[in-house]
Amino acid sequence: MAGIDQYAPWLGRPAAEVQRDLESFAALLLKWNAVQNLVSRETEKTVWDRHIVDSLQLLPLIDHRGASELNVMDIGSGGGLPAIPLAISLKGTGALFTLVEPISKKVSFLRTAIREFGLPAKVLAGRVEELDSRETPVDLITSRALAELKVLFGLIHPFFGPQTVAILHKGKDHAVELAESRLAWDFDVVLTNSVTDERGVLLRITNLRPKSGV
Repeated sequence: MAGIDQYAPWLGRPAAEVQRDLESFAALLLKWNAVQNLVSRETEKTVWDRHIVDSLQLLPLIDHRGASELNVMDIGSGGGLPAIPLAISLKGTGALFTLVEPISKKVSFLRTAIREFGLPAKVLAGRVEELDSRETPVDLITSRALAELKVLFGLIHPFFGPQTVAILHKGKDHAVELAESRLAWDFDVVLTNSVTDERGVLLRITNLRPKSGV
């Protein structure tokens, strides 16, 4: 099991303490996955690399150091990835998490994890389209395996302010999805290769706005 020392500069607590909580979360995820479909059963034996490290790799892109507060919204949270590992890692930094999930059984799991690890987070049981963006301040948006990029942009755009950033996991089809999205959206993007998927990337999206006349 790989350690998390490489992420120490971005953690809100000592690395050993964070690692202990992350390992406990991985165990909780597997326990609940035995009766619920939180993650693919095929990934259970590689849960640390496939899900925990896959979430932690966002930390250098977030780079919350020096900021007093960070409002994070994770949409389609499912098994809490990447939101719960990030919340565990950033606990003590002032980062606040809102997890959006419509499926009640998954909501129960997320609330259990938040309570068990004392995380600065809440769960909104519903779809992101149902939220009032005027009442949901957002600095950072995350999402993993929820929808194609052109659909995802439509979901997250109402929450975008001038300084809002989205960091989105995408797989081998990311180039096609980016090209299709540019037909309807203007945005700036920085691609970072995934450390857990040789064909995957993290997309750091800023300045998202619909194309005029579309």
